Amino acid sequence: MLNRGYAYTAIIRSQYHGQTLLSHLASLYSHSTTEAWQQRLNNGEVTLNGVAATGGESLTSGQTLVWNRPPWIEPEAPQHFEVLLDDPHLLAVNKPSGLPTLPGGGYMENTLLRLVQQQFPTADPVHRLGRGTSGIVLFAKSPQAASNLTASWNTTKIQKIYRAVAQNIAEHDSYEILTPIGLAPHPRLGQVWAAKSGGKPSKSLARVIARGTGNTTDAGTTTFEVSLYSGRPHQIRIHLASIGHPLVGDPLYGLTGQPLEDLPGLPGDGGYLLHAQFLKFRHPVTGEPINLEAALPSEFSLHP
Repeated sequence: MLNRGYAYTAIIRSQYHGQTLLSHLASLYSHSTTEAWQQRLNNGEVTLNGVAATGGESLTSGQTLVWNRPPWIEPEAPQHFEVLLDDPHLLAVNKPSGLPTLPGGGYMENTLLRLVQQQFPTADPVHRLGRGTSGIVLFAKSPQAASNLTASWNTTKIQKIYRAVAQNIAEHDSYEILTPIGLAPHPRLGQVWAAKSGGKPSKSLARVIARGTGNTTDAGTTTFEVSLYSGRPHQIRIHLASIGHPLVGDPLYGLTGQPLEDLPGLPGDGGYLLHAQFLKFRHPVTGEPINLEAALPSEFSLHP
């Protein structure tokens, strides 16, 4: 089933001043070839300051670039979620693995945001989980709740605890992980978030729940409970990988928290077990304590 299409909008930044439009599109948005971008230009899908573009235009800083992508058939994704909390100010749901939180990466309608807003039109997510990550996603339903939650989200006022199944047997029972996270170059993706010296300060606490040993499907794995004290992109995946424990089945991150050069799949693909299990905070309007728990998916039953 076709979606409604989407208009991708960008403002030309100063470093791209003087480039031709076609070379700019092909270099910056390398998911498509130069030939594919020229065909889109020929089809009238791309405008520059509201005027249909041909590709030969010389770019000027501050111009508005729009790609009016025609409707397309989106990849399949789960179409369900479980409501954990619903009041006049808040909504919390349990997101399944495989369902994007927000539009992007080829998904527009098959997203948690679209599914939730069909039932709760005023709900806006306070944060997001990766497509392959399951668990609690919190939505604000009033401006007061949104403002208060946004201000306190990455502070100790909100406790976020995840369950993760990682490669290799952990030597210690707990780890404080302070690996900085920043953008790193990648030959296929251009750049991606990764462990990076000089990156943004980040903090996670990982506690061993169980170690898989012997001749079982869990052999050589460790199940962690991870508490977040910052909110960097892919933080748990990067942090556990940086201490020698990439998530089992992670298509993007390997040992040391660096992205794999030969990716076994797309960066957003699932296949790993990461679940936002607990969320604890005070209600942003009433002040009452809120303790949310999302039941572990059945896949976790294969691990301790």
